[in-house]
Amino acid sequence: MNKARGNASLQIRPIEEDDNKAVADIIRLVMTEFEAVGCGYSINDSEVDDMYAAYAPEGSAFYVVELADRVLGCGGFGPLTGGEPDTCELRKMYFMSELRGMGVGTMLLNLCLEEATRAGFRLCYLETMNGMEQARRLYGKHGFKYLDQPMGQTGHTSCGTWMARKL
Repeated sequence: MNKARGNASLQIRPIEEDDNKAVADIIRLVMTEFEAVGCGYSINDSEVDDMYAAYAPEGSAFYVVELADRVLGCGGFGPLTGGEPDTCELRKMYFMSELRGMGVGTMLLNLCLEEATRAGFRLCYLETMNGMEQARRLYGKHGFKYLDQPMGQTGHTSCGTWMARKL
């Protein structure tokens, strides 16, 4: 689907059922790297072990990033739980260290925003952590603004940074 800075072996594609284990491993490894474990973090979401099924409903999409035939990143969007019908949430956008700094975050973010717009959403919300500085810079660079409080009812009470942008 996309290539990062001339890397012909990089691909962003919709998740397939066979990707579930690799995606769950990425989410757990990256969240542990950033000490985002325990109550109130998305690492504990029941969907982590079956992201394919969780993002199959209309109005949701989830993607994997492959490099040299290895799934090394992921991210997607879906309706914001407990939010307005025109608001989606950017969810579980995580990359293994070998993908960071290659422009893949921008590529995946742009794809998610385009598809969320196509799905009829007018606002995109996200939650992240104060320690995920690279992610926060990426979101700010792409028009996300900081919020004073969370939106919806995600259950991610340990995330201290909330952002949103119009689509």
